[in-house]
Amino acid sequence: MEDFYKLLELAKQKSKIDENGTWKGGSNIYLNELKSEVDEVLEEYEKNRNCFLEDELGDILWDYLNILIAVNKEKDIDIKSVFSRALKKYTQRVEAIKKGQTWAFIKEKQKKSLYEEWRNSLK
Repeated sequence: MEDFYKLLELAKQKSKIDENGTWKGGSNIYLNELKSEVDEVLEEYEKNRNCFLEDELGDILWDYLNILIAVNKEKDIDIKSVFSRALKKYTQRVEAIKKGQTWAFIKEKQKKSLYEEWRNSLK
């Protein structure tokens, strides 16, 4: 996990450099790049070249972190909140499956909860 946080800090440094560079397009540039990297992962997966696969998976992680940083600037999202929400969301889903509920059932329940949260934020 220590490497993850080091990579996040490095992405934050790169974001500052990007403000005056060719990658200054914000989240859109990284979202489009993420699509490309997924294709590269699929290519390497089929070739059974693990070092290349790991490298491409790292590119996905890099682009994802840069998306978070860019969206943080553009929409004022809290990066820690993204991680907390993901942990809560998938903990609930895995626990629900263990209890015999379906993924779709708990997903729908979570969407309703998000809708309520959003509605309450408008008040």
